[in-house]
Amino acid sequence: MLNRCILIFTEFENIDKINELRKRYDPVVNKVAPHITLVFPFKSNIESLIIKQHIEKKVNDIMPFEVELQGITGEQENYLFLNVIKGNEELTQLHNKLYTGILEEFKPEFLKSTKFKPHLTVGKLSSNAKFKKALKDIEGFNEVFKMLVKKITVEIIGENQESIIESEIELN
Repeated sequence: MLNRCILIFTEFENIDKINELRKRYDPVVNKVAPHITLVFPFKSNIESLIIKQHIEKKVNDIMPFEVELQGITGEQENYLFLNVIKGNEELTQLHNKLYTGILEEFKPEFLKSTKFKPHLTVGKLSSNAKFKKALKDIEGFNEVFKMLVKKITVEIIGENQESIIESEIELN
């Protein structure tokens, strides 16, 4: 069984600012590039081509769109999220479309009772004390990040949590 994730890798001009934060707070900084998750990690034996065709069918009417991120919030389980302030509707639409058909059974339980919140994870702290300190340290972080979303990526999460690109699907 392969462990996969469907996401958008971010390509911001000022990506170094995100990478600086992630080096301080994100334990997987060296395993996967900054990204916005559309379909959370799931294990399956679905063939690569079948997943790619599913995504192509679901996104065939979606044009490239702009996203803008700004502001960091602390979330449950000591996560730090860089919030999407433009492009939420499009990201939510993609998320909802992808979690149909062959991927419907992989929708996590928490998403059945909680609204999807598009974001870019910049940290996961190991304790509440470290989490509170990180929130205080990044209080004034107000950098704006903008990009045009042109493609969706299917990644395989390797045995050591490394990201292996399985396929990329261009938006029309």
